[in-house]
Amino acid sequence: MPEGDTVWLTARRLHTALAGTLLTRSDLRVPRFATADLTGRTLLDVTPRGKHLLTRIEGGLTLHSHLQMDGAWRVYASDERWTGGPGHQIRAILGTTTHTAVGYRLPVLELIRTTDEPSVVGHLGPDLLGPDWDFEEAVRRVCADPARPLGEALLDQRNLAGIGNVYKCELAFLARVTPWLPIGELPPGVPERLVATAHRLLEANKERFDRRTITTTDRPDRKLYVYGRKNRPCYRCGTPIHRKDETARERISYWCPGCQSGPAPAPEPPTG
Repeated sequence: MPEGDTVWLTARRLHTALAGTLLTRSDLRVPRFATADLTGRTLLDVTPRGKHLLTRIEGGLTLHSHLQMDGAWRVYASDERWTGGPGHQIRAILGTTTHTAVGYRLPVLELIRTTDEPSVVGHLGPDLLGPDWDFEEAVRRVCADPARPLGEALLDQRNLAGIGNVYKCELAFLARVTPWLPIGELPPGVPERLVATAHRLLEANKERFDRRTITTTDRPDRKLYVYGRKNRPCYRCGTPIHRKDETARERISYWCPGCQSGPAPAPEPPTG
């Protein structure tokens, strides 16, 4: 699941392969920009902003993309076979003489003026992996609505840019409260610790890509405390982990009813 750490590493890989080089291939497979031709322009840099990617191109242009749930950018050597998915899932191709970047299943892909970047990322809160990270402002935003459930506040990119569903569930577990507990009911000091922990975990995981780890054990089968572990025993207390799908995939919640206090919906029935 692409979250802020995944997007950060994706940006670095794209930047390392393509920045400062001339585009020799350009193919944007979305109707609005299908006729756009970026060949002959230098790709200047690739910058992450929360869960957004800003690929800046000579001539004052930015290719803005967002991975959401299933999107991915893959980088291949010029003679390497593409393996990120079937051809009909490709939404963008950017190539140089040495590398090709292929965007698969990108739900958001648009070509904008670089000067218009604030129109797509200006609403975001402090970026957990950005050079302008502001801890105090992040805490202020998260706590601005005391009645708001913790999970909603963490997922709101206007509060913190970069947290997705995995971190939401894991952070709530670390705080020993459910994702539905109102922010205002957290014990004193816990919101600050949550924000600091979010920053620390994303920093620690930003170069791991698909090896994201929240737990402190070295066991490769114990990377996460609750996410994706429905009906499996909690590592702390042994209680089976519960899951609730709140109408959208990105709103799935996992929690331990033995370790986490606070309101919670009825769990989903066990599966075979």
